[in-house]
Amino acid sequence: MVQVAVCGPAAASDVQVAYARRVGELLAGRGATVLCGGGGGVMSAVAAGARSRGGLVIGVRPDDGSVDGPAADVTATVVTNMGQARNAILVWSADAVIAIGGSWGTLSEVALAMRRGGVPVVVLGGWRVLDDAGAPVAGLRHVSTPEEAVDAIGGWAGAPARG
Repeated sequence: MVQVAVCGPAAASDVQVAYARRVGELLAGRGATVLCGGGGGVMSAVAAGARSRGGLVIGVRPDDGSVDGPAADVTATVVTNMGQARNAILVWSADAVIAIGGSWGTLSEVALAMRRGGVPVVVLGGWRVLDDAGAPVAGLRHVSTPEEAVDAIGGWAGAPARG
C-alpha cells in the first residue's frame, strides 16, 4: 500500500481546507494510506476527506498526546513527543509528499522530503522555493488542483519508495 504524507498548516485558509479534504478523498479512492500531522487545519481536513471514503489515516503527532489530541478522523496516532522533529518521521515514512499551503512547519517538511530524495514532492498552493539564481528548485512539482496533486505522484502501481 502506498503511503502519502499530506502536510500543511494547522491555521489553514478555507481554500487550503477544501483542497486538503479533496486530496484525502482522492488518495483514499486510490487505496493510499494517508499520513499527516494529526492536528487541525490541513491535517484534520485531509483526514476527514480520506475517512469519508473509507481510507486509512495515520497521524504523526509532535507532542505527547495529552494537549489537543489527534484530529477526529485519524485512524491511528503515533505519538513522538519530538516537536517539529516529527516532520522527519512523517516524510521518511512516505512514498510521496503533498504540501498544501504554507507555514514554517510545512516548509520544513518540503525541505526534508527534498533532502531525502527519491520521492515525489508536490506543492499545491504553497511555497515557491527558488535557488540562488532565482530559478525554481528542481524536483518540486507545483500544481493547481487536488486532482493534479494526486496525479503528480505517479507510479500508483509501482513498488513503494520507502527506505
